[in-house]
Amino acid sequence: MVGHHDHMFKVLIIGDATVGKTSLVQRYANDSFNKHYKSTVGVDFALKVVQWSDSETVRLQLWDIAGQERFTSMTRLYYKEASACVIMFDVTSVSTFTSCQKWKQDLDSKLRLPDGNPVPCLLLANKCDLYPWSVTREEIDRFSKENGFTGWTETSVKENKNINESMRVLIEKMMITTTTLLSDKEISLSGQGDYINLKDATTSNWGCC
Repeated sequence: MVGHHDHMFKVLIIGDATVGKTSLVQRYANDSFNKHYKSTVGVDFALKVVQWSDSETVRLQLWDIAGQERFTSMTRLYYKEASACVIMFDVTSVSTFTSCQKWKQDLDSKLRLPDGNPVPCLLLANKCDLYPWSVTREEIDRFSKENGFTGWTETSVKENKNINESMRVLIEKMMITTTTLLSDKEISLSGQGDYINLKDATTSNWGCC
C-alpha cells in the first residue's frame, strides 16, 4: 500500500485593491461570497485542504495581500517560501490590469524557485460577469505571454466561475514543480502565458476541491 503524502503550499493572492482577492480566498476556502468585504490591511490568511488523490492531500495556505500595500512596502517576508501566486485584476478597470505588470515584476524580483526559475503564477481576469470589459482577450493573452505568466483565464468570484478549476491548475503546477525539483529533471514550468480553457476541467480526474 502506498503511503499517504501531505503537501503544504503557500500561495500568494496579489493585485490592486478591490479586484476581488479577499472574495476569491473566501469563495475558495469557505465557499462563501459577500460583496461587502472590508479592505484587507496588511495580509490575511486562509487554509484550504484538497484531497488531491487517494494517497495525496494538499494543504494550501492562502495569503491575501492588501492591494493598498502597492509595491513600495511589499516585504520579502510576505513572499518567503511561497510555492505559487495568483495575480488578479478587474476586467472593467484598465488601471488594475496595467498594475499587474508591476505586481509580476515585484514578485519575480523577490521570489524564485530553488532552481532559480519564477514560481508558477496565474493571471486571473476577475469580474468577468460584468460588462463592458476595459481590455480585450487579445490584449490579456499578449500581456500574459510577454510577462511570463503560467497562463490566464477569466473568473467570477460572485458567480463562482472558474475558481476551483483555476486553483486546480495551480496545484497541478506546484505538484509538478515539487516532483521536478526532487528528481532534478529539466522541465519547463514557466508556461507560455496561454489562455487556460477550463470548460472541461470539471470532468477531469483531479481531486475535487
